Amino acid sequence: MWDDARQLNAIAAALTLIAAALLLWGALAWVVRQPLFAFREVVVRGPLERVDTTRLEGVVRDQLTGTFFTMDLDSARLFLKELPWVRSVALRRRWPHRLEVTVEEYAPLARWNEAALVDARGEVFVAEYDGELPRFEGPDGRGAEVAARFREWGETLAPLALGLESIRLSPRGGWQLVAKGAGGALAIELGREEPATRLARFVAVYERTIGALARVGTRIEQVDLRYRNGFAARV
Repeated sequence: MWDDARQLNAIAAALTLIAAALLLWGALAWVVRQPLFAFREVVVRGPLERVDTTRLEGVVRDQLTGTFFTMDLDSARLFLKELPWVRSVALRRRWPHRLEVTVEEYAPLARWNEAALVDARGEVFVAEYDGELPRFEGPDGRGAEVAARFREWGETLAPLALGLESIRLSPRGGWQLVAKGAGGALAIELGREEPATRLARFVAVYERTIGALARVGTRIEQVDLRYRNGFAARV
């Protein structure tokens, strides 16, 4: 091979091309990291009610590294999603110096167990919230189911002017509700078997039973619907 001028010339040409490509790649890698291509404007889009936009922009400017060409948007998205109230983040580059950050917030539906919140999708998250919310209790991973039952049974109780204040799913699958109306709070024990059917049956006879007692001055504090042909009530 070393005596073949053609092969030597071909090898030399190939090595020259490789060296040129490496030099070009190195030059481009150097150029795209220059301050000339740094982000100079961060635009945060919402609407946002609870996310601290000043803190969010500060995190973008101080913690996220890279230029228009080199910032790892996937890593940046995961980093920003750790901020309180941030459900999802979309980042988009806008030439030449703008970074657009579109944030979707969590919308709290209820308190979840001791220290968390849950949204309408049943997603559990941690954030500070001082307002009044219903209370949900349940095993880990069951937030979506509890949220769905809350909506369903809230509609079932609405004709009685009762609003759900809390809903609990026990580790064994039993359901307990607390509803509140003009006459005060009412605890409802549904149990595990056909809870929706039991609650609908209770609503159907409410005016003839609990409602009739309320009209003569007897307030019921708790009902147990875990009976096949009726329910128990306690004053």
